[in-house]
Amino acid sequence: MSYVLPDRTGSTAVVTGANSGTGKEAARRLAEAGARVVLAVRTVGKGERARAEILARHPHAQLEVRRVDLADLASVAAFADGVLADGVPLDLLVNNAGVMAPPTRLTTADGFELQLGSNYLGPFALTLRLLPALLAAPAPRVTTMSSGMANLGRIHFDDLQWESRRYSPNLSYAQSKLADLMMAVHLADLAAERGWNLLSTAAHPGYTTTNLQTAGATLGRDRPERTLLLRLGLLLPRQQVEEGTEPLLYAATSPEATAGGYYGPGDRFGLVGPTTATRVTRRARDTDANRRLWAVSERLTGVALPAAVA
Repeated sequence: MSYVLPDRTGSTAVVTGANSGTGKEAARRLAEAGARVVLAVRTVGKGERARAEILARHPHAQLEVRRVDLADLASVAAFADGVLADGVPLDLLVNNAGVMAPPTRLTTADGFELQLGSNYLGPFALTLRLLPALLAAPAPRVTTMSSGMANLGRIHFDDLQWESRRYSPNLSYAQSKLADLMMAVHLADLAAERGWNLLSTAAHPGYTTTNLQTAGATLGRDRPERTLLLRLGLLLPRQQVEEGTEPLLYAATSPEATAGGYYGPGDRFGLVGPTTATRVTRRARDTDANRRLWAVSERLTGVALPAAVA
């Protein structure tokens, strides 16, 4: 039995990485429930194709494609400025986009290690820049996609960018996804401290078949390299994108979702199955580490809580 979204008529949502995988499925389901959805994508042509596919199934869907490259803080700023200029409250931000395990160490436009930059620092900057629009909505949410790999993650404050150590595609990914979970938890704490009516939640898709696994493996290579993680993945239970998006949609829309809540599949090692509340790993429940990571992220991105909401 799939999760039934509550009516979203009159609401506005931004979904990053909405041209494929869980992002496209989330955008489709939100639009089907009546939301106006901004498909925030790096490649506009792919976003337009996704929009056309959704409209073919739901001709009355309200969908708009806008460009954002989370690996470029100037692009993040331009996108956020555009959303704020609309003057419309933002009911939901879904931080879904990401890159997984490029085999060699690559960097963003701002010189960050690619996975930390794309999966965490870009979404961090986007979330903070969109806070004025979010806090103008009656019951706003920020839902951030993490990963089961966050359980293996460590935040190396002395070497966040993998400059001193030998680069590990999988451990770098795990660090970025732990950082996402820490951001979601700390944003929930901030909302409680400051009395914001903002719900910050997180989700993970278990082992869902998307292009994330192969797209990352092709970066910097002509042909994808099968990392140990990908080879092991061939032996694991997996599910299709429709099922894999359910935890994200639950975290983003369910009246039962809680502040700082983390949701994922409930069967077979948390890889497949119906959505359930997932235990937040101990490292993301360390309030001092969460606060430290937030401060470091503000310094690295040059983006802090907007004066209007701070």
